[in-house]
Amino acid sequence: MGRHVDRFNAAVVSGQWSGVVAGFADDAVLSFVGIPGGQYRGRDEIAAAYESRPPDDTLTVRDSQSHRDVDTVAFDWAAGGSGTMRMRWEGDLLAELVVAFDDLGPRGGSRQPSRWSSTARPRGESR
Repeated sequence: MGRHVDRFNAAVVSGQWSGVVAGFADDAVLSFVGIPGGQYRGRDEIAAAYESRPPDDTLTVRDSQSHRDVDTVAFDWAAGGSGTMRMRWEGDLLAELVVAFDDLGPRGGSRQPSRWSSTARPRGESR
């Protein structure tokens, strides 16, 4: 769990998402809840989402719990707002990542916690 968060924060700063994407299994699923972020299936689709609309804010883990192959992480965005990630692992790779936003903080509805989560479309819709 910590490696994913570290890679994510480093990618936000550097703009290089290959390290984050490498942490996903080939058939992984990335989903968003509570915002129009959609769902991405497979490493290639996840990579395209990160590259075309990269997140623009780092996060800090507030709390985490682990049970077998699932980590649940409560986090805060650096610019305000909070959320929860549910990470299901297959060995060292993410099989599923579900990101839910609890509070968008001072950005409210005018700016989502990341550029790509606010403008990406669910799987199957044209981009």
